[in-house]
Amino acid sequence: MNSLIPFERIEDRIFFLRGQKVMIDRDLAELYGVATKRLNEAVKRNIRRFPEDFMFQLSRKERGELVANCDRFNLLKHSTSSPYAFTEQGIAMLSSVLNSERAIEVNILIMRAFVRLRQIISTHKDLARKIEDLEKKYSKHEVEITTVFKVLKKLMEIPARPAKKIGFIVEKEGE
Repeated sequence: MNSLIPFERIEDRIFFLRGQKVMIDRDLAELYGVATKRLNEAVKRNIRRFPEDFMFQLSRKERGELVANCDRFNLLKHSTSSPYAFTEQGIAMLSSVLNSERAIEVNILIMRAFVRLRQIISTHKDLARKIEDLEKKYSKHEVEITTVFKVLKKLMEIPARPAKKIGFIVEKEGE
């Protein structure tokens, strides 16, 4: 299954809407190998499993932004209904509603993608915080640090070698 759906393909389908990481019903249906209509029918049959913090319907404005930013959603441009967005918990709940072997395997991959995104975000926050701490710590020594960086850059420069002459020199007779 990993070769069929690489992490990047899943990660590209995770959006940030209303302050949450979500996936759109059409993308989920494609990954699960079912029609969007069938996915939404299964959800509606089990609607009590999907409170607002698990799933919500996009507003017209959100749908418009989605269409404007992602070519694959062009069909939604003139649609009368807006798609549903599923949060990480909603996607986890989908595995209990869609009980096929593929749905289970895809759900595991999606959960791993969400975890990987959380780790990446956490790493960036830690790095940004460390840089900020260094800036505060060494702000008094700005001139000295700038000088150190200039010296390091000079040391890293490759000195230009004199151009070697190519070929050979023919001595004239009599010289």
